[in-house]
Amino acid sequence: MPGIGVVFNPKSGRNVRDPRAAGRLARALGDHGVVRAARSIDELYAVAEDFRRLDIDVLGISGGDGTNGVTITGFIDVYQGSALPRIAFLRGGTMNTVANSVGVRRGRPEGLLGRLIHAYARRATEPLVDVERHVMRIRPLSGNGAAKVERGSGLPPRADSYAFLFGTGVVYGFLAEYYRGGPPTPAIAARTLLRGVGSALVRGEMVRRMAEPFRGSVELDDGTRWEEQEFLSVAAGTIDQIGLNFRPFYRFGDRPGAFHLLGISTTPLGFVRQLPRIWRAEPMAPGHTLEATPTRAVIHGTRDPVRFMIDGDLQEAPGPLEVSTGPRVRIVVGT
Repeated sequence: MPGIGVVFNPKSGRNVRDPRAAGRLARALGDHGVVRAARSIDELYAVAEDFRRLDIDVLGISGGDGTNGVTITGFIDVYQGSALPRIAFLRGGTMNTVANSVGVRRGRPEGLLGRLIHAYARRATEPLVDVERHVMRIRPLSGNGAAKVERGSGLPPRADSYAFLFGTGVVYGFLAEYYRGGPPTPAIAARTLLRGVGSALVRGEMVRRMAEPFRGSVELDDGTRWEEQEFLSVAAGTIDQIGLNFRPFYRFGDRPGAFHLLGISTTPLGFVRQLPRIWRAEPMAPGHTLEATPTRAVIHGTRDPVRFMIDGDLQEAPGPLEVSTGPRVRIVVGT
């Protein structure tokens, strides 16, 4: 009986550059489980159905943040309210922000899988160590669904998507610029950030492109409304990090079943000046942002479509968008 099921995304950044990765994972897993490639949404849902029939205990995902989010979305849809298997992020992509944030050990996918197999074999006497996090559900209220517009997991979105991170405005713009910088790597991400900071200091063309504001309003679950204005970003997370070890969502755990929502209303230069605080997981200086810990928020944009990022994938959808607390998932970290 397979104990571990691994979803392999051949389109993720690291896997594209390493076409033999799937074979190495299959050899590492041996008879401890199964590896299945998902090249499309249809294949992903077929894999989820297969894994549910097999009653796997641990779902390994070989891809980056975008692959994690799309895979979790597919499994939530297929499992239809039943508890998902524990999830093991195997870092098969370029961006591994979620894995970093929850404390998953760094390493190559086959090495992480080998450690997972060893820990799984000892689970009767040493239970697997995991952490729990909610995902957020991002749903266009127009009913017309969402369309992928830039690079990311390579797998198209669903009308309802589940993710740990969400952001409009500069969050979207930074990643769009990052993906334009060549094959995505952490070094390219750092270089894109430095170029953006430099452009903000001189009010250059790059920062105007990267930091195009999101104009709109936000309704919160307690009846509060953030009135229409230009936000540098409306962003949310159920983990603290957003990439490159910046931790804007430091209040993600303040309220059970909620997420940390930010309405950043400063200028690009004002935001740059707050980056040290964000790095240290501290609140921005007064007057730079609105924040809340809701379980639901409705985001109204004055321009359609609304462009946004979820877990490293760039999407657009006709507004308004509903961001709400989704299921709680268990992520294996003690391997």
